[in-house]
Amino acid sequence: MKFEMAQNSLFAILLRKPWWVSAAIAAGLLALARFMLPPQWFFYGASVSLPFIVLAGMTGWKALKAPSGARVADTLDAVRAMGWPEFSTALETAWQRDGWTVTRIGDTGADFELTQGWRRAVLSGKRWKSARTGVEPLRELHGVRERREVQDGIYVATGEVTEQALKFAQANRIRIVGGPELARMLPELGAKKGLKRFLG
Repeated sequence: MKFEMAQNSLFAILLRKPWWVSAAIAAGLLALARFMLPPQWFFYGASVSLPFIVLAGMTGWKALKAPSGARVADTLDAVRAMGWPEFSTALETAWQRDGWTVTRIGDTGADFELTQGWRRAVLSGKRWKSARTGVEPLRELHGVRERREVQDGIYVATGEVTEQALKFAQANRIRIVGGPELARMLPELGAKKGLKRFLG
């Protein structure tokens, strides 16, 4: 049975915040333990701050590894200039590099099925150039996910995703892969584009 953290739990919220938010909470708890508890109880009181210290480390490391704004913009420019055959191959290679088995399915609402151990997902990437994504393509992907009885859906978008679409995705186990994640998955594209810009 897979453990899933509730989206609105304190720890899930802090994982989406900058590292210093968790660090500030940890510091506050340490200060409370120092000034409110007798010395012999300090260690026990201070241990309450440990999860927040871990969260600060996790979010800090994630931020450190995150691609720069320029690299994200370069990657988006590069993928928007591609045709579907080239982009689909780049996506397939990236997911395989992350340890997934990728099968092209060509369904109306999805292009790939991904498998990694017991985990399965369907991915839709063919509308990656859309300037604005609403609920309808996500609803199609959700339909494929249910028909194939897989756990997750993944939707690739380089443009704006409406608030209604984001809510639908969150409620239906669909992950939106946008600029920052594409820059992480396809680092060579952003690097090439940046080099071209640098060389003029």
